[in-house]
Amino acid sequence: MQPVDFTTLAAVRADLQSSWLPARCEQVYQRDPHTLFMALRTIEKRGWLAISWHPQAARVHMASPPPKAPDTFTFSQQLKHQLGGLALTKINWLSPWERVLDLQFARRPDESALWHLYVEIMGKYSNVILTTADQQIVTAAHQVSEQQSSVRPIQTSRPYTYPPAIRGKLPSLNETFDDWRSRVALIPGPLKKMLVKSYSGVSSAIASQLLWAAGLTVTSQTTALTDSDWQRLFQAWTIWLQSLEQSRFSPATLASGGYTVLAHLFQDGLREGQRDGAIALHPASSLQSLIDDYYRHQFNQEAFRRLHHQLSQALKVRLAKLRQKAATFTHRLSQSDQAEDYRLKADLLMAHLHEWRAGMTQIELADFETGEPVILSLNPEKNAVQNAQALYKQHQKLKRARSAVVPLLTAVKAEIHYLEQVEDSLLQVPAYQIDADLTALEEIRTELILEGYLRDTSGRPPVQKGVRQKGGKRSAHSGESADFRQYTVPQGLQLLIGRNNNQNEQLTFKQASDYDLWLHAQEIPGSHVLLRLDAGQVPTDKTLQLAASFAAYYSRARQSDQVPVVMTAPKNVYKPKGALPGMVIYKHEKVLWGQPQQAQTFMEQAKADDVEKE
Repeated sequence: MQPVDFTTLAAVRADLQSSWLPARCEQVYQRDPHTLFMALRTIEKRGWLAISWHPQAARVHMASPPPKAPDTFTFSQQLKHQLGGLALTKINWLSPWERVLDLQFARRPDESALWHLYVEIMGKYSNVILTTADQQIVTAAHQVSEQQSSVRPIQTSRPYTYPPAIRGKLPSLNETFDDWRSRVALIPGPLKKMLVKSYSGVSSAIASQLLWAAGLTVTSQTTALTDSDWQRLFQAWTIWLQSLEQSRFSPATLASGGYTVLAHLFQDGLREGQRDGAIALHPASSLQSLIDDYYRHQFNQEAFRRLHHQLSQALKVRLAKLRQKAATFTHRLSQSDQAEDYRLKADLLMAHLHEWRAGMTQIELADFETGEPVILSLNPEKNAVQNAQALYKQHQKLKRARSAVVPLLTAVKAEIHYLEQVEDSLLQVPAYQIDADLTALEEIRTELILEGYLRDTSGRPPVQKGVRQKGGKRSAHSGESADFRQYTVPQGLQLLIGRNNNQNEQLTFKQASDYDLWLHAQEIPGSHVLLRLDAGQVPTDKTLQLAASFAAYYSRARQSDQVPVVMTAPKNVYKPKGALPGMVIYKHEKVLWGQPQQAQTFMEQAKADDVEKE
């Protein structure tokens, strides 16, 4: 994850000053132990300022609205009490090149500050501290005792002290090329590393961007550079410092990963042909959205990875137990199949009581039907009648076992089928790409909690099992959820595909109209697929084949060449009473043969077309 460096913080500060000051603080909300949101309102607009002191991603930027959830954090309540209704009037630097911002709050824009909110972006030591006008600490996101730091304790009622001064050499436009080159090249080694070590305020990300802008690589060595290389690098260095001085920033994402707020660095003053090491850029619509999107994506990616692992492991353990239980039940059923053999043996012994002798451990008798010899094992301590009664009892016991085991085995198989359906939803999304991927996993977790397979550790109020979203069956193709997978197939028709059981049921019982077609892999766990049609619209065989291929691809049989897929009208699909989520029955179906590879090829081609358009 790319940390917020001084350059990024300077860009965010400049943008906030020009677009969001002064602004009234209307609300304060804390989302998690490391992230705070402030609702700011200017004369023209309203937005949310995100402030994070996360050890790996401390940052400040305008963000999308936070999710609606109870705020139980004391820190946010204290800020809300002190800052609510006041105006954010200034955002100042604490000292040059220091990654600390001083957010000042006053009753009116033209009045002196009543409160200072210091946002310290310093890696694992990041913090957010509220002080009075005379620098007395009122509250802090992270209290630091004297035992933890004798140099700079941070506690309520103590005076606020500045972070230790920066000791290293600071970049300056007044420095000559020769002095700069001598400092960087003083110790031979990797050029990127030497830039970071020689100057404070030069992050690893900025060093990489300077090298790329100069047509160099991140593996370049100081001893391998030519005079021309040094000149181009110093030119990029100068442009960077001028950008900071003039507050000139241009946000963009880097095709190789990460982001930059200095996209112009890759064009200004650098002749074509001297930028072989430069990388592709994708300009961002705004600086604030760039920062917000990047860190949300990074955190979503990490949350997705943890949740995917948690759900996969829980399902793996549960399915292993259920399959073992099913094997045990199946074995007991196979034993119960021998019940009739015990009755026949008992009848045979009762018909030949006269051949029994005291102390016999076995007796050989002729079978009633075939006449073949049958050897019966006997208990020598019992007479013939008692041995026959023992055989009759074993017969009855196995019969009772069968009647008891059959419904148990049926229930276990249904549970296995349900969990395999959930497991297939996870297999369909092995890695995070978009927000909908994480949302789908969160819906799966909620479903498993409601069904009793997971324990709820979120601390949120429990949701009643079986509660459905309000709203009836739609009459037109409207109100579709953006979380469904959506594809435009031949004839310009829309194909909607559920990502999990919750979406499958929404798709089938909420979104579907009487004109649509419903598809699903036959007797195989997979997604519900809906081909959207208007009244009188008839899909071609090619369209139906592709829709069937999508149903096959988003199923547990996606590795097969051909997969049987059922197709019917949504009105012919039912959810049995008491059935687990996503489990349905259908009638009047038609069977098609889906080809998963065809759907995959279609998606790859559509993705390539999108890239070409960009």
